Amino acid sequence: MNLINFNKIKHLLFSVFIILLINSCAEKNPSPKITLTTKSLSFAETKEMSYSKSQSIELSANDLSSEINITVSDNFQISLDDINFVKQVPIKSTDANSKNTKIYIRFSPLKGSVTKISGNLSIENSELQTINVALDGIGIPTDLKINVNPLSLSFNNTMVSKHSDSLSIVISGASLKSVIELNVSDNFELSLDNNIYSNKLQIDLSSVNNSNTIYLRFSPNIAGNITESLTLKSLGAEEVKVKLSGIALARIHNYTTFVNEELGFGDGLKQSTEQSFNLHTDLSNIETIKMYLQINCPSTGCDDWDRFANIKVKDKTSGNWFEIGRYITPYWTGTQELERGLEFDVTDFKSLLTGNSEIKIYIENWTTKVDIVSLDFDYIEGSPDYSYYAVSEVLNFHANSISGVPYGISHNLDLDKSIELPDNTEAAHLRTIISGWGHATPNDLGGRGCAEWCFRTHDIKINGNNTFQHDLTALDCASNPISNQAPGNWKPDRAGWCPGMVVPSRIDNLDISVFNSSFTFEYDYEDWTSDNRGGNAFYATSTYIIVKSNTLITPALIND
Repeated sequence: MNLINFNKIKHLLFSVFIILLINSCAEKNPSPKITLTTKSLSFAETKEMSYSKSQSIELSANDLSSEINITVSDNFQISLDDINFVKQVPIKSTDANSKNTKIYIRFSPLKGSVTKISGNLSIENSELQTINVALDGIGIPTDLKINVNPLSLSFNNTMVSKHSDSLSIVISGASLKSVIELNVSDNFELSLDNNIYSNKLQIDLSSVNNSNTIYLRFSPNIAGNITESLTLKSLGAEEVKVKLSGIALARIHNYTTFVNEELGFGDGLKQSTEQSFNLHTDLSNIETIKMYLQINCPSTGCDDWDRFANIKVKDKTSGNWFEIGRYITPYWTGTQELERGLEFDVTDFKSLLTGNSEIKIYIENWTTKVDIVSLDFDYIEGSPDYSYYAVSEVLNFHANSISGVPYGISHNLDLDKSIELPDNTEAAHLRTIISGWGHATPNDLGGRGCAEWCFRTHDIKINGNNTFQHDLTALDCASNPISNQAPGNWKPDRAGWCPGMVVPSRIDNLDISVFNSSFTFEYDYEDWTSDNRGGNAFYATSTYIIVKSNTLITPALIND
């Protein structure tokens, strides 16, 4: 081998040795390294002088020989145990190299830091360049507040499906940084302009800290006493509730019938009037029917006396007139003291007061001072006790005050009946209207003649047994709100009626589990004998039997 080749080989072997030596050293001294799970964190809105819920990052390191120092900028804090938070923490290199280290960070805006805040978490080590983690959050004032006046509203009674008059509240924010959201239930509505209403709205950010007038109205969907809340929310502020209340009245369908009918006696006048009217047709959700009668007076004034008067509906099957309400007219005046006049519950006659119906009003007025009469009906929605009603007339002595049953003398009127209920009857009751007329003697104590003044107790006999009693006693006539009847004699108590008031309907519920479907009925007036010296006495009497069922039902059969 020549010298040149030997030198080349020696040089090559030396180069290989150097490379192996470098690689061996590299394996024994790798480069230091720090790894993080994230390079940025964002925090929720946080009140000044407080702090947010913490978030964390994990730090891992390789081959560090010097300590790690971690710091955060103002408005942020750090911790290694999620308990003790500070501005700066050290981590030993041995700890960093041996395990993953969790670092907790929270947003803690200083006083006055009430905007979007950016910050930084810095990780420093002498062997590496500084590593930064971007931090941000929104600071909000500690005195964020929604001011509302008043904190409760009470609305007028309002019919279901209608709207009440509007009421208003004034809202102003304190240091709010977000819109105010307002929400109410479906029974109430909100508006910014008292024109367009909805169940929710917002007060814009540009206006939240100004004075804002909000209008509310009651728009009930169900009947009853309703109490709910208007809720106001804005980010960072305590939620505010405004109490809202109102009474929701059942939906009413009103039907006007007679309007300003003049009833009197004399040339060109009449004591009664009858007409046909189209009334409500769908009774499936009608719970109650109310009838209102208003009496107005001409310039000459109303009739001077208390007169027998009644309202009737024609039974479409028999053609007979059924008395659905009776009243006694007030002396000298009308019923204007009552907003809608005299009120009668005529639900029992719902099977007749539907569709095209004939109605009659009668007043036993014997003067040319007419009563000007108007009549209307309210069909009130709700849950009927039974789906179907039917009515039959048992006693019909109701034409006028002196066509009733003579009292204290013998007569041949038939007061005994046999009643047969339909097989599907689920409930039944008797409805009686009775008022006495006359000053027959001998008088009761205190000069109380019959049958206007004498207090009596009448019996209804079922199958020969005294089953129901009607006490014709004082009704406290002096308490009548129609108190402008002077100089009429309206305050003393009559026997079961008063001038200017409705004659009460007396309801007797039949226990159909006790009575057979067929039974006898007798109206038994308390025994008393007239001496025929003070004129005659009469009891105008009407009695009906109402049967009810949840299946289609026919009227009860009445036999003499």
